[in-house]
Amino acid sequence: MASNDEVSASAPAPADPKGKKDFSTAILERKKSPNRLVVDEATNDDNSVVALHPDTMERLQLFRGDTVLLKGKKRKDTICIVLADDTCEEAKVRMNKVVRKNLRVRLGDIVSVHQCQDVKYGKHIHTLPIDDTVEGITGNLFDAFLKHEILNFKLYSKLLLVYAHAHF
Repeated sequence: MASNDEVSASAPAPADPKGKKDFSTAILERKKSPNRLVVDEATNDDNSVVALHPDTMERLQLFRGDTVLLKGKKRKDTICIVLADDTCEEAKVRMNKVVRKNLRVRLGDIVSVHQCQDVKYGKHIHTLPIDDTVEGITGNLFDAFLKHEILNFKLYSKLLLVYAHAHF
C-alpha cells in the first residue's frame, strides 16, 4: 500500500484556498484565446495562403479554402485563404514573407486569426508601381508580376499585396 507522501507527490497540487494562481504551472494550462497563434515560416511561397494544423482549424471552425482575417501589429490586417498542414504545430500559423510584411510581424510574433464571412469579390484593381522598385526593370510588368496572381486566385476587396522586391 502506498504511503500518503507517494500519493501526494504524483497527484497535482490543490489550488491555493486564498484564490492565488500558481504561476509555476501556468504554461501547462490551455490557452484562453485559441485564435491567437504564433507566426511561423511558410513551406510554400504563396502570398494569399496561410497554413494551420487540422486540429487548430477544427477548433476555430475553419475549413480548407475558407477566408480568414489576420490581425497583426499596429492595427494592420489582411485577408488570406487557409489551408491544412499536418506538419504545422497546433499553436502556430504558417505565412510567407509578403503576408508577414503586410501585417508588420516577424517570426515568433502573435497574430489573431478570425473567420471572415461574406467577403465580396473585387471589381477593380489599381496597380501603381512604387517608384524605387521598378528602376532597372524592363519588359512587361503585368506578365512578369501580376498575371499569375490575378489568374490563379480570387481577389478580395481587402486583399492588398505589396511587392517591395523584384526577384529575377
